[in-house]
Amino acid sequence: MFTTKPFGGPSAMSWGLALLLTAAAGQAVADGEVRVTPLGSHDGEFCSRDRALIFEDPDGTRILYDAGRTVAGPDDDRLGDIHGVLVSHMHGDHVGDQRIARTNAGTCAAPDTSVSTLPQSNTVDIAVKKQAKIITGSEMPAFFAAKLSEQGGDAANSQLVRFGAERTLGGVAITTVPAVHSNGVSPGFLSGPLAEYLKAAGVGASVGPPTGYVLTFSNGLVVYLSGDTGITAEQQLVVNGHYGAELVVMNIGDTYTTGPKEAAYVINDLVQPRAVIASHANEAATHDGKLQTGTRTAMFRDLVKVPVHVPLSGRTMAFDGDGQCTEGCDGS
Repeated sequence: MFTTKPFGGPSAMSWGLALLLTAAAGQAVADGEVRVTPLGSHDGEFCSRDRALIFEDPDGTRILYDAGRTVAGPDDDRLGDIHGVLVSHMHGDHVGDQRIARTNAGTCAAPDTSVSTLPQSNTVDIAVKKQAKIITGSEMPAFFAAKLSEQGGDAANSQLVRFGAERTLGGVAITTVPAVHSNGVSPGFLSGPLAEYLKAAGVGASVGPPTGYVLTFSNGLVVYLSGDTGITAEQQLVVNGHYGAELVVMNIGDTYTTGPKEAAYVINDLVQPRAVIASHANEAATHDGKLQTGTRTAMFRDLVKVPVHVPLSGRTMAFDGDGQCTEGCDGS
């Protein structure tokens, strides 16, 4: 940016000092940390249904990723302010077809998520109450716009960002990247004759392909959110080659996504980040906050060549612009 001294303005010395102070202030923002807080079903654990993460930019922008079933609705006091909501795809464990009533109900392996959110979703309920943007790709924005309207929200808060494009929210640049999975909308989210026809046929409505996300924060940190996916060429060509992701949230649960061995290959050989947060393990991975041997998460940790951070619910992790964890991570 070029800056010129205005006519009749301050002296050269004071103007130079002003520029230095401005630069220092900008550097302070750039040097801030991104804070990542898991919202799982059981405090201090990494449990079978855990998906949700809150990312907070140094400028205060707060983004909820895949609210799923372990956020206790829009009044969950762990949420705080939410400015944006990301949804990788429309499956119930990500968009939230049901939810917990409170934390620590049921077990870590089988949490009590018996509160139905249909025909809306946990995602829509949260977005309406928080007046947050829902930012998605594919054909999902039209679906969410209709749901927001039905719930008394603003349809304009459902916003599109397609592959190769970019949308900013506060200090965060957001784009979507390909994921290889399915993305059908269950008839339970629909109403009227169409819902009945789809249910009878045993199929769901299509809203285009699923997505992952790449987020670029104001401190320079680039984060790849894999969503539910298998191995893709774009993980090397786009996520690594173009965006240079330094921190990855990697789904490792097997059957529905990459398993621990496949996910380790993605990390070690394709994306090659500085660190990774395990996600979507579909197991009670910890007990008393300690990673259990024989779990998929433990296998993934042992196979990966960079630090693997276990997302313990309610424990905030902080990351600098290079993807190094500076607080709240034990490297387990």
